Formats: sequence, C-alpha cells, structure tokens
Amino acid sequence: MMNMSDEIDVPPFFLCPISLEIMKDPVTISTGITYDRESIEKWVFSGKNKTCPVTKQPLSDFIDLTPNHTLRRLLQAWCTMNASHGIERIPTPKPPINKIQITKILKDAYLSPHLQIKSLRKLKSIASGSETNKRCMEDAGAVEFLASVIKNNVHNNDSSSAEDEALSVLHDLHVSEAGLKSLLGFKNGEFIQSLTRVMQKGIYESRVYAVFLLKSMSEVAEPVHLFHLSTELFMELVHVIKDQISQKASKATLQTLIQMCPWGRNRIKAVEAGAVSVLIELLLDCKDRKPCEMMLVLLESLCQCAEGRAELLSHGAGLAIVSKKILRVSTLANDRAVRILLAVSRFSATPSVVQEMLKLGVVTKLCLMLQVDSGNKAKEKAREILKLHARVWRDSPCIPSSLLSSYPAYV
Repeated sequence: MMNMSDEIDVPPFFLCPISLEIMKDPVTISTGITYDRESIEKWVFSGKNKTCPVTKQPLSDFIDLTPNHTLRRLLQAWCTMNASHGIERIPTPKPPINKIQITKILKDAYLSPHLQIKSLRKLKSIASGSETNKRCMEDAGAVEFLASVIKNNVHNNDSSSAEDEALSVLHDLHVSEAGLKSLLGFKNGEFIQSLTRVMQKGIYESRVYAVFLLKSMSEVAEPVHLFHLSTELFMELVHVIKDQISQKASKATLQTLIQMCPWGRNRIKAVEAGAVSVLIELLLDCKDRKPCEMMLVLLESLCQCAEGRAELLSHGAGLAIVSKKILRVSTLANDRAVRILLAVSRFSATPSVVQEMLKLGVVTKLCLMLQVDSGNKAKEKAREILKLHARVWRDSPCIPSSLLSSYPAYV
C-alpha cells in the first residue's frame, strides 16, 4: 500500500488489520473496525468472505463502507511530518460512486439510444474504480440494463457496437451469484440465446467474454435453466474448444460443458455438435495435466449416452487415446478413463469391440493398473471390466505373461 523506511515507527492504528500495511483510504464497516478500502473489498468480494476479519461477525452481501476522514487526515499529517524519510503523502481519495449517479447514467442511456456507447464507456470506467463501485452498479440495475443492450443489439454487425461494449462491462463487473441467476431468467432465457449469437458472429473479445459469462452462469444455474438449451449453443461451445482461441477460454468452455451436459438431452446435443471427436483429437496432443483431466471428465460424461459411445468407437483413435492416458496423467485421469472403458464394456461391447480392446492393448493396460498405484476407485473399475470379458481375454496371447497373474478370477 505504501513504501516506508524500516527505521520509522508507524502508529499501529495506521495499519490495516488485514494486510498490516499503512492504509491509503481508511473506511469503517458495520462492525466498527477500520480497514483500508482496497483490502476489505478484496476480502469480501474477491475472497468471498462473509465475516469481519477481526470480530468474525457476519457481513451483508453489500457492505457499507464509511470513510474514516479523521484517521485519513491524521495519516496525511503523519506522512507530511515524515516526508524527509521518503514517505509520500497519501492523496485524498475520490468519493465512491453512489446508486443515484449510476441510475442517472442508466436512465440517460435508456432515453437517448445515440448516447448508449458513451454511457457504456462511462460505466466501464466506473467499474474499474473499485469492487464497491461494481456492487453499487449491480444494485442500481446495471446487470439487467447491460443484458438488454446485448439482446437488442445482437443483430448489429458493427465491430464497435454497443453489444461489444456491454459485454465488456458485464465481464468487468464480476457479477454476483444473484446477478448471474437474474441473467439466467432474463426474459425466459433470451440472454443465453443472445450469447449464442455473439459466439456465432462476435469479435474475438466478445466471444471470450460470452464463454466466461456462460461458465459463471452454469455454475449457479438450477437444473430448470439447463434443460432446454439449444443445439446451436453446444455447436458454438465446441467450436471454441476446437479453435483453441486461448487457454482460459478453452478451460472455461470445458467447465461450462461439464456443468451443462448432465441435464436433459444436453449430452446428445453436445455429441451431435461434434464434441466427442474434437476431444479425442485434442487429447492426442495434450500433455498438460489439467486440460487432460477436464477433457476426460467431459468425455466420460458424453459416453454415458449411447450416441457418445458410438462416436468414441467410430473414431479410429477413440479407445486407443483413452487407454493411453491411463497411468500417464493423474489419479483423476485414471478414474475417468476407466469409467469410459467401463461404459463401453457394459453397454457397447460387441464382439468386434471386445477384440479391438485386446488388440489395442487396452486389456494389458487394465492388468497393469492392478499391479501399480493407480487409485482404488480406478482399480475396482478395471477389475470389473476384466471380469466382464474374462472368457475372451484371459487366455489371449496378447496379454504379457508377467501380467496374467494379476488377471482377476471369474466364475
């Protein structure tokens, strides 16, 4: 917060209780404790803590920060007295934005569409000021306003349109859980349709912002919000993964699909959008642990439906890449890969598939899992797969003799 000489004794009441650094903008919260504004905002909004750091008393979602002018003046006077030691005087902070000011900006934008871009840029500047500004904007109705702008301008092909500006502001707001839920229900799901259109035709930044918003919304969504998602949405999400426009966007997209796929016919929609083949192709070259894990988690979810398993088996590298990732990535990857093989073994194991698993070395890898530390859950599933097709696999010359001793007994 402020650089100071080690030789100077700082009065303890000048130090923020959270960071133990000199305060620049002291504010008092409802519990009577004074903190530096930046530190308490980070504690509550970024850290998502719901209690006072000192008293442990509960705090409301929208905390009231009262400027401690007396302490700030004392701080400024102390800085002036110690200027010869290299202490810079803290400037008088700008007063935080208030709800009335935000409401006026929103009203002007509603009444004068030609001033919309100007109003949106003003909102973006305000949002960058502090976490308190962001929560004040949300409390004044900025989230609903921005959603309306995006919905109403989604057909505009101008690359500097209000739609892109509104998405940028909405991304910067770091919308609260309540705000995200309001977006999910906005005009009966029309906001998700708008984000789908943005992903279809939007500029690079807008596509990324749309993905991040969808990820945040999917994390707080009730099942009812996820039952009737469009096939077009899944097609666009799969395109983002395939295009690899950025690591963060790919990660957010995978997380979004993982959240969405268990509900309704979403697995089938994702499969129809080409998700299985895209995941297999990416897994072929993927060497980083976290992306591998996420792709296997999603692939396992898709293989819970017949369509997903059919796509996996129809891809020349499907079974091979799933088997290859076992014992090469992590315990989580082991578990998800074996779950995929178990789903195939239970529900899609035609004689040709059983023989293919043997020829590709899948059976050998499963036997090896029983001899090494691969996670107890994964071992149990590997044992179950081996038992399911033991009559075909157990005496096969394809299995190294050194691994036959680990083959589970069967009746």
